Amino acid sequence: MTTGTRAANVRRLVLKIVPVVVTLGAVAAAVPSARKTWDLYMAMPWTRDGAVRTYVVTLAPEVAGRIVELPIADNMLVRKDQLLMVIDPTDYAIAVKLAEAAADRERANADNLEVEAQRRQRLSRLATSVEEQQTYASKAIGAQAAYRQASANLEQARVNLKRTHIYSPVNGYVTNLLARTGDYASIGRNLVSIVDVDSFWIDAYFEETSLQAIADGAPARVKLMGYAEEIRGHVGGVARGIDVANARAGQRGLASVNPIFTWVRLAQRVPVRVEIDHVPAGIRLVQGMTATVEVLPPEASKDLPRLTRKQQ
Repeated sequence: MTTGTRAANVRRLVLKIVPVVVTLGAVAAAVPSARKTWDLYMAMPWTRDGAVRTYVVTLAPEVAGRIVELPIADNMLVRKDQLLMVIDPTDYAIAVKLAEAAADRERANADNLEVEAQRRQRLSRLATSVEEQQTYASKAIGAQAAYRQASANLEQARVNLKRTHIYSPVNGYVTNLLARTGDYASIGRNLVSIVDVDSFWIDAYFEETSLQAIADGAPARVKLMGYAEEIRGHVGGVARGIDVANARAGQRGLASVNPIFTWVRLAQRVPVRVEIDHVPAGIRLVQGMTATVEVLPPEASKDLPRLTRKQQ
């Protein structure tokens, strides 16, 4: 074999070995990083089964009547104590005047009977009898009771008049508004629903095998399906109970136990409440939105920048 042939063979061998060496080196370098990523994946619980939650305030009139003012619209932002609806106050204003008149009448009658009862008490036994004194005293007491009842009726009439004006108890958005001016409002029938913008939180449903790694107060990162930015929050608490199907009683009062395959055990999902600390500008929170939640170790909170809560 000539020198040129040997050199060519060496070059071919080097060309074959170099890619293998480079590949093995890349794999060796990637193993620690992959192991660290896997450890983080297993150590930090996360779930795609999360949802945006909020409190919804439903308002129902406490007095009946026709709606004469409705200065709101669907999806409109309203502030606390802002006027939402006015029910025709005519009948209730008249009821207040009638109650005022009745209270004045009963007060005059009570004052008159009180004076007569005191006058009888000062008379001698020759001018009046004990029975007559007791009768007038009883009438005075009855008149005072009638006056208190009339005063209570007046107070109720004034309360009903105030209830014709309905105000928002929270800051929030009007949602699914179906009432219209001119509609008749019935007592106890829900007419307005308001999504409380100051009460948003995230419900994350973690498998029970992840609960041991979730600590109260631990920082959490939330990613909504429709946005790239992350929401910052912290674990507010873990639910202490979920529905147990096997605990339901059958028709005879016996436990209804569902059959299962002994080789299959599905982990239950437990709700974990995540309180929101910061919402990036541009994110619109909506009740029911899908969220991916990752809970970080408690010590990770010191590495996160301090952020102030900002609700949209």
